[in-house]
Amino acid sequence: MKKIFLSILIASNLYPCTGISIKSNENAYLQARTIEYGESNLNSKLIIVPKNHSFNSLLPNTKETGISWKSKYNFVGISVINERFIAEGLNEAGLNAGFFYFPNYGSLEKYNKKYKSKSLVDLQLVSYILSNFKSVEEVKQNIKNLKIVNIAYDKDNNALPTAHFRVADSTGANIVIEIIENGKIMIYENKVGVITNSPDYPWHIKNLNNYVNLRAGNANNFNVNNQEISSFGAGTAALGLPGDITPPSRFVRAFFYLKTMPKLNTKDSIFTAFHILNNFDIPIGVEFSNEHKEYIPKDILSATQWGSLSDLSNLEFYYKTMNDFSIKRVDLKNISFKEYKIINLNEEKQINDIKI
Repeated sequence: MKKIFLSILIASNLYPCTGISIKSNENAYLQARTIEYGESNLNSKLIIVPKNHSFNSLLPNTKETGISWKSKYNFVGISVINERFIAEGLNEAGLNAGFFYFPNYGSLEKYNKKYKSKSLVDLQLVSYILSNFKSVEEVKQNIKNLKIVNIAYDKDNNALPTAHFRVADSTGANIVIEIIENGKIMIYENKVGVITNSPDYPWHIKNLNNYVNLRAGNANNFNVNNQEISSFGAGTAALGLPGDITPPSRFVRAFFYLKTMPKLNTKDSIFTAFHILNNFDIPIGVEFSNEHKEYIPKDILSATQWGSLSDLSNLEFYYKTMNDFSIKRVDLKNISFKEYKIINLNEEKQINDIKI
């Protein structure tokens, strides 16, 4: 257990993830995201979970366990650090859930042994949602029955940073769950189809007002005192689109790409979603200042370690990794779900020759 907590403690510094929501012209609902961590390999695995699989929650800084349950639904997901911590997944009912780092704003209720049987650590909330519920409405009705607590506390007894959560279903319902002020649960309808990290979701929506001028195409040419002022090239109507890797800038950029994306069939929407996510790849080393370059890890090629997409309407889960850009598909309709499985992601670094 100590090793798990140590890994979480180390990993609590950077998770700049970006999520987008797309509806195809065939009315398929897609939820895509990246996951970043630039300090070590997350050792992510593909996890296959059948119905009736037994779960129990870890508790902060103790060997005891909290809430126990059995899964009502089959689901697949990708873990981070430990197989119990599903960061993103899809269940057989078409419900999708994922967590996104939320430092300095997320604030969970402190663990109280009195509520041990109702307590669930934040990094297991996605597993709890996917294994128990079939719709966003069910999640909204039941999440307040839980005591969601931090995975651990540091040496000064400060809670480790937590996450906020995106949940969506095949009807198109899409919410962001944020837990603030020592356990106050806030639920927002995700109307713009974007999520990143801190600040809170309402702040990001207000910040979009700073970019009302952005649009696709070019700005209009104009003439001043017989001097023609014109565009250097394509895209001048988007001049001012922020390009840095901060959460507010990524939120604006993701919103702009979604707003300007044409309506496509489901297959093309899936490919386009991954192309949009490519804009949020973070090369390894960008987040390290000059005095910290010696700490750049040698075992990863990118801070963006994987990206995924859930097709909620057709029950398909897609992913690609930092070492293999080809898109893999897991069709939930073709899985027997006879047993719990942990499957390595394709982590082989390779370039394939084309045979001519």
